[in-house]
Amino acid sequence: MANLDLTVERTLAYHQRTKHHLQQYARSPGYLDWATQPDPFRTYAGAPRIEFDLLADRVTSAYSNLFRPGVTPPQPIGVETIGILFELSLGLSAWKEYQDSRWALRCNPSSGNLHPTEGYLIVPELPDLVGGVYHYVSRDHCLERRCLLSRMANVHLTAALSPNCFLVGLSSIHWREAWKYGERAFRYCQHDAGHAIASVRFAAATLGWFARLLDAPSDADVAALLGLDRDADFADVVAADREHPNVLLLVSDTPRSSLPAPLDLRSAPDGVWEGRANRLSPQHVDWPIIDEVASATWKPETEPMETFQPAELPPLIPSSQVAPATLIRQRRSCLALDGKTLISAETFYRMLSSLLPRPGVAPWDTLPWEPRLHLGIFVHRVGGLTPGLYFFERNAAVHERIRPALRDRFLWIRPPGCPEHLRLWCLAEVDLKDVSRVASCHQEIASDGAFSLGMIAEFSDTIRQRGAWWYRRLFWESGVLGQMLYLEAEAAGIRSTGMGCYFDDFFHDLLGIETDAFHSLYHFTVGGPIDDHRLTTLAPYFHLEPK
Repeated sequence: MANLDLTVERTLAYHQRTKHHLQQYARSPGYLDWATQPDPFRTYAGAPRIEFDLLADRVTSAYSNLFRPGVTPPQPIGVETIGILFELSLGLSAWKEYQDSRWALRCNPSSGNLHPTEGYLIVPELPDLVGGVYHYVSRDHCLERRCLLSRMANVHLTAALSPNCFLVGLSSIHWREAWKYGERAFRYCQHDAGHAIASVRFAAATLGWFARLLDAPSDADVAALLGLDRDADFADVVAADREHPNVLLLVSDTPRSSLPAPLDLRSAPDGVWEGRANRLSPQHVDWPIIDEVASATWKPETEPMETFQPAELPPLIPSSQVAPATLIRQRRSCLALDGKTLISAETFYRMLSSLLPRPGVAPWDTLPWEPRLHLGIFVHRVGGLTPGLYFFERNAAVHERIRPALRDRFLWIRPPGCPEHLRLWCLAEVDLKDVSRVASCHQEIASDGAFSLGMIAEFSDTIRQRGAWWYRRLFWESGVLGQMLYLEAEAAGIRSTGMGCYFDDFFHDLLGIETDAFHSLYHFTVGGPIDDHRLTTLAPYFHLEPK
């Protein structure tokens, strides 16, 4: 218990240390050292490659069908459909070009477009793909085979997964974020892992599949399965370029909540391992606090959680009949908002409703725990709602704890016309556009949108009761929330962006939060975008087309 308490205290201390304050930002480089910018693409030299075809446009069912279980028939699992899954989850969505610079965007959002998250496939023998462990290279839309499973390993994996299941693994390279953001980077890596979890789930839904987070394996188990602990394969890189294991997702054509049979993850799969990781930067800056919090939040093996069973809710009102592949690939983080677009109350309530778990509905059926994050919302331009400060409870059980934790002079009134199943409360009727801008590091997009928000976690009690590794899971939940908001904004014909930069305690003080029982983890804004016409947009895989 003493060691557990120590990891918890180190984790909470990291969070406190990396807060932004009005008078001082968290430690970071303070400038962009372009000479040491990390390579955004991990590759394994010498690993055999399996090229995917670009087939995502075959997915033509409406976006709204992603939230209607059983409407999309499950597609056969094979190399073509697995390729679609990766194309729509971790693949490129476009290239942007300005003067002599060109950079890639991806389907999974990332703070600053830095993309610390790497994706892996663990699959048993298929008719058109040999059983093995594969790394996905988004730039080339291909798999690199890291491990060719032995006959016995393939038999074991096939028995554990069945022909209708496979695993997707996610890892983080902390240096990709630390290069720009310094000590706060560990937070952003976890946001991005959450974005990727949701992206995999949505991509699975386009194929009639499901995805479920496996919460029992330890980080050591995940590292062994993905080959991240193989020092010889990382001999050409420094420690900062190594990958930190995050999570395994069980992908299936049925809504499974666990592995069909026991899978021994205590050692690396038996087989032939190939490939050596590329070095990402010629030089690095050490941020010891990131290594410390990564160690403190290292997850041990645990018993599987009892799966959270959400209440039945009204079905989501269809918001778009556009093909999901189109919306997923057009998702962007807005750089500026117009300060005038007003959205309807119907659109606003639809977006809030999409953030509530429903049985078998993406993306929330991926997480086995009940909602732990709630929203403090600045309403600026929503038809029928008075501008002001609102609070949205994603779990009714939080009400008796959150209400006394906030300012006692708040109104706590239900907005007129708010659907009964949405636990939305108006706290104060006042124009807070300037306050919301200050709260989000003086970013005008926070005040120029229809609304902005802070995601407030049930924080210290969750971490103390469940373990330091839950710090990462709370951020993952915020990333899933963010990806849902991104897609809902696109479906509504507007745009959004996540904001990792905010003044933590300024926002807490505004709400009256005085302890670490509740803490803000991520900010978000939604509104009418202003496009930067200086930028040229290129197709995501134009560079792979025959010349």
